[in-house]
Amino acid sequence: MSYNERDIEFMRRAIALAKQGGGFVHPNPLVGCVVVKDGQVIAEGYHEKYGEFHAERNALTRCKADTTGATLYVTLEPCCHYGKTPPCTEIIIEKGIAKVFVGILDPNPLVAGKGVKILQDAGIEVVSGLCEDEIREMNKVFLKYITTKRPYVIMKTAMTLDGKIATHTGDSKWVTNAESRKAVHALRSELAGVVVGINTVLADDPMLNCRLDGRCHQPVRIVVDSKLRIPLDSQLVKTAKEYRTIVATTVISTEAERNGEISFNCRRFLDSLRSLEMTGVELLECQSNNNHVDINDLMDKLGAMGIDSLLLEGGGTLNAAFLEAGCVDEIWAFIAPKIIGGAAAKTPVSGKGIDLMSEAINLHNIEIQNINGDILIKGKICSRE
Repeated sequence: MSYNERDIEFMRRAIALAKQGGGFVHPNPLVGCVVVKDGQVIAEGYHEKYGEFHAERNALTRCKADTTGATLYVTLEPCCHYGKTPPCTEIIIEKGIAKVFVGILDPNPLVAGKGVKILQDAGIEVVSGLCEDEIREMNKVFLKYITTKRPYVIMKTAMTLDGKIATHTGDSKWVTNAESRKAVHALRSELAGVVVGINTVLADDPMLNCRLDGRCHQPVRIVVDSKLRIPLDSQLVKTAKEYRTIVATTVISTEAERNGEISFNCRRFLDSLRSLEMTGVELLECQSNNNHVDINDLMDKLGAMGIDSLLLEGGGTLNAAFLEAGCVDEIWAFIAPKIIGGAAAKTPVSGKGIDLMSEAINLHNIEIQNINGDILIKGKICSRE
């Protein structure tokens, strides 16, 4: 089916609207809608917040004009089932829409082509695939989560030109410039959660919140802390009642506790658990892999909690663990035009590493940006299958 430049223009407006819901609709997709009649936009809307009306219903219920015979542009196939809100196919039919342009079909098994069929059965012409590549990129988080129930993970690193994330003394403030750090805060606002390891907490005592002006989504703060070493006086713990905070740790042997067979370390561990729970921190017990939190189990559990995306801001140890587990989807590497040297200075990825260059993890879909002198390289992880 064909479409023209005006159709592309209207769909790109729908895409721009959809992006305004960034950070507020997790784990739902970003969806925008534009209604056009006689070549003029008569209504528009987007999915603004999880649990509230979808884009089509927002646009059509707020429209003051007669929508009979109008054309509707929507980035994602209209839903056809009752969930937290009524189906969008229903109101599209009720409002007399004559033609619908759909960006991409919804892979949600509850929809998956059924929405298009309902519209077609009602006599509405449907054209799909308009601006498909742009919309798939915009909804990469949703498309992974709805099919795997696991978070989409972006690993962010900030390093010097010689590949260091801190000096040999551990000083890391600041590797990159203010504009790069602002870009990271914008990314935090778009994703459901931000995750670090306990070593980062002990070294930097971060807040991990979004500090942008205006409307800003606050990500869930997640700390991977196998041995539960997080200090009660850390900023994360002290602000846990203000910002949702999860500490992922290893499973405790309740049987040993019942039998009174608790070592000193285990007793300290249990005391820490009870103290943290009183601060508002949520404890997430994960399976152990060589005495560390099993990353794949962590991904499954976070996905089950509805956390559909993560910004990995860990140090070299946690970054290596996520990469080795195959849990990273995309990398944002900020490179500052500085050289600090030092054989002992830490790098973005530590761990054992690979033996052969042929075993390296490769990236594709590379984008390069200049951020006031810092270089940002973005790329998707290539499949190793």
